[in-house]
Amino acid sequence: MHGSGTGGEDRVAPPAGVRAGEPPAAAVEPPAGPGTPSAGAVDPEFLALERELAVFLRRARAQSGEMAREVHPELEPAAYGLFVRLDDTGPQRATELAGYFGVGKATMSRQLRALEDLGLVARDPDPADGRASLVRLTEEGRRRFRRVRDARRERYVRKLTDWDRAEVAELARLLNHFNVRFEG
Repeated sequence: MHGSGTGGEDRVAPPAGVRAGEPPAAAVEPPAGPGTPSAGAVDPEFLALERELAVFLRRARAQSGEMAREVHPELEPAAYGLFVRLDDTGPQRATELAGYFGVGKATMSRQLRALEDLGLVARDPDPADGRASLVRLTEEGRRRFRRVRDARRERYVRKLTDWDRAEVAELARLLNHFNVRFEG
């Protein structure tokens, strides 16, 4: 089957079952073993995953920055994730937060100090260990965060209005499964 290309040249349609831009199955070497591609093999599923995650992460970083600034104009993008975590889990030690996000203690301390200075988080003595403290959202921090979070969720609802609820749930399940695999 031939079609007219943008430059007047003829283009051959891909074989049945192959999408345009994808190599036919024969062009991809089969994996050497279960889940292990042979040397030099192109693994289209993982290449596609890498590409889509790169786009997703870039957009997520930009949105986190916007969300953080909506909570307070002086916040850096990483602050939004701290709000999400503290709202979901309640008070936590700074070391737990650092471990969860995969950052060093010094980085977490600096981020929490900035949030404390703005009155958005506070530290309370840890009842289990008086030498440690628990970080929590202040009422002002919770109020500001939830206002922004609710607006963000409304945007998701609008963007995914044509998705079936089961598809939304499946996406959430798969993202959770992916995130759990990469913890610790």
